[in-house]
Amino acid sequence: MIRLFVESVGQDIRYACRSFLRTPGIAISAILAIALGVGASTAVFSVVDRLFFRALPYAEEDRLVSVGITAPIDPNEFVLGADYLDWRAAETPFESIGTHVPGGFDCDLTDQNPVRVSCASVEASFFPTLGVQPILGRNFRAEEDRPNQPRVVLLSYGLWHSRFAGDASVLGRAISLDGAPATVVGVLPANFEMPGMGKSDIFVPQALNWSAMAHPATGPLLRAYARLKPGITIPQATAAMQPLYQEALQWAPEAFRKEVKFRIRTVRDRQVQDARTASWILTAAVMAVLLIACANVANLLLARAASRAREVAMRVALGAGRSRLMRQLLMESLALSVVGGAAGSVLAWVFLRLLVAIAPGGIPRLEEATLDLRVLLFAVGVSLVSGLVFGIVPALHAPEAESLAAWRTAGGGRGLLRHSLVAAQIAFSLVLLSGAGLLLRTLWNIQTVPLGMRTESVMSTSVTLSLQRYRQPVQQLAFFEELESRMHRLPGIGNFALTDSVPLMPGGTRYHIFAGLEVRGRPHVVEGTGGNVTWRIVTPDYFATLSIPILRGRSFREEDRDPDQNTIIISDSLARRLFPNEDPVGKEMRRNQQLPWDTVIGVAGNARNNPALSDKDDPEYYVVRKHGTAIPGRKASVIVRTFMNPQVIADAIRSEVAAIDPTLPVVIETMSQRVNKLADRPRFNAVLLGLFAAIGASLAAVGLYGLISFLVTQRTQEIGVRMALGATYGNILGLVFAHAMRWTAAGILIGLLGSLATTRWLRSLLYQVPERDPWTLAITVAVLLVVALLAAWFPSRRALGVDPLIALKQE
Repeated sequence: MIRLFVESVGQDIRYACRSFLRTPGIAISAILAIALGVGASTAVFSVVDRLFFRALPYAEEDRLVSVGITAPIDPNEFVLGADYLDWRAAETPFESIGTHVPGGFDCDLTDQNPVRVSCASVEASFFPTLGVQPILGRNFRAEEDRPNQPRVVLLSYGLWHSRFAGDASVLGRAISLDGAPATVVGVLPANFEMPGMGKSDIFVPQALNWSAMAHPATGPLLRAYARLKPGITIPQATAAMQPLYQEALQWAPEAFRKEVKFRIRTVRDRQVQDARTASWILTAAVMAVLLIACANVANLLLARAASRAREVAMRVALGAGRSRLMRQLLMESLALSVVGGAAGSVLAWVFLRLLVAIAPGGIPRLEEATLDLRVLLFAVGVSLVSGLVFGIVPALHAPEAESLAAWRTAGGGRGLLRHSLVAAQIAFSLVLLSGAGLLLRTLWNIQTVPLGMRTESVMSTSVTLSLQRYRQPVQQLAFFEELESRMHRLPGIGNFALTDSVPLMPGGTRYHIFAGLEVRGRPHVVEGTGGNVTWRIVTPDYFATLSIPILRGRSFREEDRDPDQNTIIISDSLARRLFPNEDPVGKEMRRNQQLPWDTVIGVAGNARNNPALSDKDDPEYYVVRKHGTAIPGRKASVIVRTFMNPQVIADAIRSEVAAIDPTLPVVIETMSQRVNKLADRPRFNAVLLGLFAAIGASLAAVGLYGLISFLVTQRTQEIGVRMALGATYGNILGLVFAHAMRWTAAGILIGLLGSLATTRWLRSLLYQVPERDPWTLAITVAVLLVVALLAAWFPSRRALGVDPLIALKQE
């Protein structure tokens, strides 16, 4: 029995192959449509799979959570040291908990061939909480995580191989870290990653002085990760932690209390963050492309079935059972899906390489996406399901033997189905095109947004001093004073300035809460924190270098750098908030109660600071970099305006830095490059959705072309009769175009409703564009109408070539 079934299936497959060889156009069109749908969906799945479905490199990851408070100063969870001490001492829903200091810091391996690496400070309980065990050696011990203890380190797997050639004897060896000895106690696994996705090469104990944090609301800001006790859910844990949170809240400044929240979320949610929305939107887009492809192939097979109606009816009349015919037609569709799926797997590799090539930095795990066995099985599954979807339609419409008497007449039900499939393709295409249009408008808005400064011909040079050679603030001050002196003598420079941070650069920017600012002689009442205020320490030529206008008052001068002078420049948006309806120049303000009063000497134009951009002008103030006064921090940037070749100036700056300290690495970037990076993520979203929309629209156009071509073929005799009775070419064109436009209009109407319902999911990805933008919808409809007209034009021209005499002689 099984043997007969296998032989029968083999016979069906051979017959299907011979049948498609007789009609290669339909076969090639169907395979191409399937390949595009399967290829796009498989490529996106390979990325989404890594984000949402692959296991994280932690034991029992479902119990691992990020815990802490969120506030305007930091959107991610954090906890103050003193509050964390209370958590450790109290009964909590956590089995274990561990912390690390946010962000990494530059450190130097100073043995042979000194190299700068990234270090991270973690608590001794951090790795055990994550369930991470070193592949070599051990984790930190509690006694090592205390101040003034002998230094120990854990190495990342990558650094162990690149710096120490994977030598196991490195265990227990003392290495020179920032000029001081540190003993290697372990090597972390190759797949380890920080829960916040930061990259670090060396891990050191936090070694915090917990005894100095006895007073509530004190201590450093920490990231905390905890392992829930078995059976405890996140809502239960959140409820259990509320008493501790409320107690800590009592010690917080009143301005903070309304704006801070307690949050527990999974580590996966912490990692994915804003990539979640874009990922699911792209997944929905490729699924729409796949459905368009299936509808397209189903239409092709329906048209093919109509042309084979006499053949199939004859087989029924000769005794072929309906189940036998359905199996034959399904085998034909599955044969197409297998070939199309194989081609789609190749296209998936191409799409994936394209996706990785154009992707901006910061998309979690994108570089890990590959076409492994799991992804290829997805491709196989999608191909087979697609084959069943588009194959079941013609299989269910196999003609009966009685249709031999009227084999030229296309069934009404089947005709309606073909038209409905084309309308569905147009509807899906409109939804995709409208979404792509909104993202393209967002991209345009970001690229044309006023920045409040001129970035052309401006270069930024970042210098971070090593802790080994510049441990004392006076040493740091001496270096930057010497660098500034050398920059004055450098030819080819129009203006230059030193600053502790650069606009539009991620990280490093200093913030101050608005509620902490005071104006002399005025009560300062602010609801909540008032949001963040950006501030910078700059040298006098900062505003001239970036062409930020001084709207009132003056810029900094050299005499303002005297340690006894206290001057400040504020942005226009900050001036409007602190000094509404009055001139702030000459007024006095204070940044906090421990600092002296500063005199406002100028109001600068608003300059964009946030790399993510927003509709708000960030309030900002500037203080001058003083001579003889050490500035906290080992990092500073030199911004230079020059009209010479950027590479020449970059080489000159590197030479000046090397003349002071040849061991220091220098990072140089033009401000134009930084501005272009602002659009990287929107450009990525727009290009991908635009690509999928173009594929969908092309498939819909092919579907409409096939439908009109089939219509012309089926109605050749009718067209001949009409022409014989005096119908003009215009009448025939009108007949064909009216048919095409009727179903195009139906698809557009459904697509408009779908767009209005779905574009709201794009809200978080848009910038200065309404989610239901009428202009975008109007342009999208116009584009689809043009595509539909072109798709209908070519078969319509064939209708004009019908010879009435020949048409009337046909059966």
